[in-house]
Amino acid sequence: LNVGRDRIRKVLKNNNLFGKQGSNQKYHSYKGDNGEDKRNLLLEKVVDEENNKTTYIRHFETTGPNQKWTTDVSELKIPCGKLYFSPILDMYDSSIIAFDISKNPNFEQTKRMLDRAFEKHNNLSGLIFHSDRGWQYQHQYYISTLKEKGILQSYSRKGNCMDNSLMENFFGIMKNEMFYGYEKDYKSFEEFKKAVDEYIDYYNNERIQAKTKWMPPVKYRETSMSC
Repeated sequence: LNVGRDRIRKVLKNNNLFGKQGSNQKYHSYKGDNGEDKRNLLLEKVVDEENNKTTYIRHFETTGPNQKWTTDVSELKIPCGKLYFSPILDMYDSSIIAFDISKNPNFEQTKRMLDRAFEKHNNLSGLIFHSDRGWQYQHQYYISTLKEKGILQSYSRKGNCMDNSLMENFFGIMKNEMFYGYEKDYKSFEEFKKAVDEYIDYYNNERIQAKTKWMPPVKYRETSMSC
């Protein structure tokens, strides 16, 4: 096995090929619990008493747009410093509903993101909005705003990234396609923000995926709503 690995390394080196790898560091927004009930509305616990086994089923599936959204914050580092990317993803077609880029992971960023999403979509009663237990999502303004709109708030279990794996998957796609290996190309906050704006437009309107029957998310959404 080691011989095979050495051969692979030698071939890659001789052809000047290098793998892209991001930082293992991850931004953690969890700052404690506010004591309120934090149910995971997307998680089903199945107990097999006969075999003394418990399994968990995550229900990310939907039958239409604006039934289940998810959000998170990801930290990215460019030469001018750290930046924070906060998007909302619709689980139906994996489209990005709204997003915000900020130099600071403060609540103003979260509020801007929400405002942009709610400007596009008025009637969201019954929507399940899922996140981790970051302090932003435990903020009273965030909680009360969702309640006012009839949105059901759902939380991942503490320390369980798989409960929000759709968002993590999107972050991985985005970083591999426009960030890893290009970090030093972005010389300023404005330059990186423009690149993210362009990428999200491409992702929503041009990038095809199997989940959406090989259509871009927006096209898939429009097609499904016209049927």
